[in-house]
Amino acid sequence: MYILGISAFFHDSAACLLYNGEIVAAAQEERFTRLKNDQGFPTQSIGFCLDQASLRLSDIDYIVFYEKPFIKFERLLETFFAFAPRGFVFYLKALPVWIKDKLFMKRIIIKELKKIDNNWQPEHKKLLFAEHHQSHAASAFFPSPYQEAVVLTMDGVGEWVTTAVNIGSEGKLRQVSHINFPHSIGLLYSAFTYYLGFKVNCDEYKVMGLAPFGEPRFKKKIFERLIDVKPDGSFRLNMHYFNYATGLTMINKNFATLFGSEVRKHDESLSGFHMDLAASIQSVTEDIVLKMTRALHENFPYDNLCLAGGVALNCVINGALIRKSPFKNIWIQPAAGDAGAAVGAAYVAYYDYLGNKHENQQGKDKMKNSLLGPEFNAKTIEQILSRLKIDYKKLEKKEFLYEIANLLAHGKIVGWFNGKMEFGPRALGNRSILADPRRADMQSILNQKIKFRESFRPFAPAILKEYCNDYFDLNVESPYMLLTCGLNKSQITDQVNYKSLYGFDRLKGIPSTIPAVTHVDFSSRVQTVDENNGEFRDLLLCFYELTGCPLLVNTSFNLMDEPIVCTPEDAIHCFYSSGIDILAFPNIIISKTANDAEPQKKIYEYVSTNS
Repeated sequence: MYILGISAFFHDSAACLLYNGEIVAAAQEERFTRLKNDQGFPTQSIGFCLDQASLRLSDIDYIVFYEKPFIKFERLLETFFAFAPRGFVFYLKALPVWIKDKLFMKRIIIKELKKIDNNWQPEHKKLLFAEHHQSHAASAFFPSPYQEAVVLTMDGVGEWVTTAVNIGSEGKLRQVSHINFPHSIGLLYSAFTYYLGFKVNCDEYKVMGLAPFGEPRFKKKIFERLIDVKPDGSFRLNMHYFNYATGLTMINKNFATLFGSEVRKHDESLSGFHMDLAASIQSVTEDIVLKMTRALHENFPYDNLCLAGGVALNCVINGALIRKSPFKNIWIQPAAGDAGAAVGAAYVAYYDYLGNKHENQQGKDKMKNSLLGPEFNAKTIEQILSRLKIDYKKLEKKEFLYEIANLLAHGKIVGWFNGKMEFGPRALGNRSILADPRRADMQSILNQKIKFRESFRPFAPAILKEYCNDYFDLNVESPYMLLTCGLNKSQITDQVNYKSLYGFDRLKGIPSTIPAVTHVDFSSRVQTVDENNGEFRDLLLCFYELTGCPLLVNTSFNLMDEPIVCTPEDAIHCFYSSGIDILAFPNIIISKTANDAEPQKKIYEYVSTNS
């Protein structure tokens, strides 16, 4: 039985195909359209999923949308009446859009599906709608390695729900509690994202990365004025300071007055004030989630916790849960945001609607290392290189891996394109930019010359699993790069003098043996690599043999504000648009030299036009 899950029309649209409960393929639309966080209907993602199984849309048994638009419209109306007359102008603008398009979402979805396959007839096939947090919960529990678990989902808002607790047991999910809009831990965090001058639903991770530069001196004020947290972790926001329920901005003038400054402009320098705000909201959010999970463990006798929703992408909080939560085991959906809800929607149909038996092998999840996207064989890649007249060197596998490892050891930055594209926000060794973590200047080089992004942004390490404890204080596997942990003390070289520095001065020299992947609070967002990672693990082994260092810098293969590369053409485009030194396809090496500026220009123009 084939089931297609779809998420769309808010942000990060995606599609997922299940066959008898197994994930066949999953991909985000942004990777094909090259529009960051593309919210459009996932036509190309659906096409990819169908191609993977050699199917037409008319062969699919059930198609499931990840939320219920009618309930969302109900929330819009009820919120208007609850806050009236505030927000009247906002609702005058929003209602026509809802009445014209979103209220009739089923009709729009049918229209888009028929564009893919005109033979598909909605009356002959089942088109289902799951609830938003039901989709998140299903994406967290059903692919997890557990038969029983507490499932916590947290984001901005679905239809009404912003936070939900489900119990996964006996193959079913049962919701036991929830918090409704406008009270939302995700929207609280996004309010600070907005106040700090970053993009909402996009740049929350920048706030997380900025937090270690500051001190949480506004934490008490946030708890006293913005949010009331109960002993069980449930909460209510003080809407006197927020505007998202009735307007087009996250906060109002009361919020700015409370903290004594206007909203930071996008091009305004980040000050100590901004760093302290980031540190404060990060600490507040961590405290709330920890309080919530401790109460859940007291109330429900389960060892396992599953997480999904946008808040579950906060890897610093996830790391704190690993260290401080009473749950023995924690599993986080690697595509925890709305893209992963496409996976959950498909599972809602398979297990809840159709009643299939749920069986997971303890210790092994169903996400296939999140390597669920397109793959390109050697013949296809060589044809593309030939068409673009790009010179390359082809080697045997072992020689290829050692040469790439040697180039990395000598300071070269490598664009690594190998195998299936990752599903979710993290590059996990198949669409990655790689570098030597031992170089003190590498973090700055990658930010300024490769990624073209803010100087404070940290980079993550990918480490051979068996050596993880030698470098990091992490006692669990982290295959999806969703956990932040502290650096092992043996790898810190001068912590005492370093602590006297403040703010961005801490970037001048991080005293660790692996400074390129050590954040200013001596933490790292770790990816553990094992035999499931294929040639990426082989490369790490080669680098370890050459250098004695079992890890590499692993950052996503893209430039700032662009999606991760999908196709070989995307990789070539990124390579010639940045300071990446080496482009590595399977057994193929492409280098830049001082004499090929003109060919680079021509290739860039060709790829820019045709990719």
